Amino acid sequence: MATTPGQERELAELTSRLRLAITRTARRMRQESGGELSPTLIAALATIEVHGPITPSELAEIERVQRPTATRVAATLERDGLIVRAADPSDGRASLLSASAEGRALLRRVRRRKNAYLARRLHELDGAELDALERAAEVLEHLLADDSRGRRPGSRGAS
Repeated sequence: MATTPGQERELAELTSRLRLAITRTARRMRQESGGELSPTLIAALATIEVHGPITPSELAEIERVQRPTATRVAATLERDGLIVRAADPSDGRASLLSASAEGRALLRRVRRRKNAYLARRLHELDGAELDALERAAEVLEHLLADDSRGRRPGSRGAS
């Protein structure tokens, strides 16, 4: 679909505003997490909880980091008792990572703090603003779902 120069300017402005708003929101949510772990470790632990048991290679792929980085992150989480490592029954050379009870409890605390912060802020909004945010969340989820499947947002068909 062809766009006019005016539409291109509007899209560029929207892109910039969204990037800044998402970045600031993500930073504020990280600040609310309590600082028990770095954002990298929290993200990896959450990935292991959601997708586990997974191999370090799968962790690297999901988190979009190099395998040595995923291995170091997993070693730190394991040292801190937040994940457990077990032999992969289908491949004796590989290991499977799972969140430990302590890791799951930490994620619950972090999520509870972030949710409480966001709920306090959402209570300041009126119904129309909440409706707009609900729709925005749906659109962002759609964009991220496409991205997580390796498709360019907005592309159609199988990847």
